[in-house]
Amino acid sequence: MSLRPLILAALVAGAATSPALAQSRADRALHESVVVLDTHFDTPALFGVEGWSIMDRHEVAQDGSQVDYPRMVEGGVDGGVFVVFTAQGPRTPEGHARARDFALVRINEIREMAARHHDRFGLVTTAAEARALANTKKKFVFISLENSYPLGRDLTLMKTFHDLGARMMSPVHTANNDLADSATAPPEHGGLSPLGRRWVAEANRLGILIDASHASDAATEQMIELSKAPIILSHTGAKAVFDHPRNIGDELMRKLAGKGGVIQLNALSNYMITVPPNPEREAALAELGRKYGRGRPATLAELRALTAERNAILARYPAPRATFEDFMKHLLHAIEVAGIDHVGISGDFDGGGGLTGFEDLTDFPKVSAALRAAGYSKDDIAKVWGGNALRVFEQAQAAASR
Repeated sequence: MSLRPLILAALVAGAATSPALAQSRADRALHESVVVLDTHFDTPALFGVEGWSIMDRHEVAQDGSQVDYPRMVEGGVDGGVFVVFTAQGPRTPEGHARARDFALVRINEIREMAARHHDRFGLVTTAAEARALANTKKKFVFISLENSYPLGRDLTLMKTFHDLGARMMSPVHTANNDLADSATAPPEHGGLSPLGRRWVAEANRLGILIDASHASDAATEQMIELSKAPIILSHTGAKAVFDHPRNIGDELMRKLAGKGGVIQLNALSNYMITVPPNPEREAALAELGRKYGRGRPATLAELRALTAERNAILARYPAPRATFEDFMKHLLHAIEVAGIDHVGISGDFDGGGGLTGFEDLTDFPKVSAALRAAGYSKDDIAKVWGGNALRVFEQAQAAASR
């Protein structure tokens, strides 16, 4: 009788009980036991792409997408904040009208996705509803308005979007608008405009969680001071780790925490490391943009072609890319400065996020394992993954009820 099967069986049995494997299983069990919430999914930009379905498993290398139902299951993700993102355009009546109509279509695409796949997704408007779906086969869907440009100067539209399910809003994106200064544009209002201050008051009245991501430091500080409820930074970094205008400094982080707010650390490479300019790469990417237009591809085939061409350009003109270790530096620094009750996570997936070793939702369990290895408890990790964000959703709505 050959001894080979017996030896192989012994090796398998030994591996199954090895300390490393036992640790891995314990890490995964911990990850599965907490509510895992990402506060910024740009995935709704794909909902109108013919042939792309959130129920199919996709690959980053094939079509660039990072969020879908199978990968939510694989990554132990219970739900997320699905974003109505509107790029900043002309601050004219016509520009505002186009932005309003665009955002209304996008929010209805989110609602339609949740309705079409109601056995796997549930639209929620409260933390209690989200917790009720956690650890079930249904993933919860919050809705956020990233950039309030679609409102124009008409703040009554905040109630329109609230009535359609939006429970988080940010005032501004990468360029100034009529509400606030952007972190990545020269100051115009000195932070919030007078209209922006009224926007804060209306968000408080409606119970909308204020998101200061992309706002200038001055605008962020004013939102912290003016808001009757804690605010959130849904996808931001730590300036002390990497000095970028989109990241916030320690002093502002402490002010955010002092008012009960939360900073969600994001995973966008350009906000984490220096990427030297490369004229050839930038010209090739610009030409690719002109070829496919600024809007989303119409079909999955076009999306895959765009992804393949972009990958080829980046292979020809490689750029340095941040890593999972860089992400953890931001996260651990924020916990040290703001405290464990004021920190969370967003990959900024399908919106530019993704790092070496942290490519899509399937990599989320790595964070739980890294936090556990750093000495954090299950309760600590539960706060970071969803507890802190759900708390500020609750506090925003409680302030409205008062």
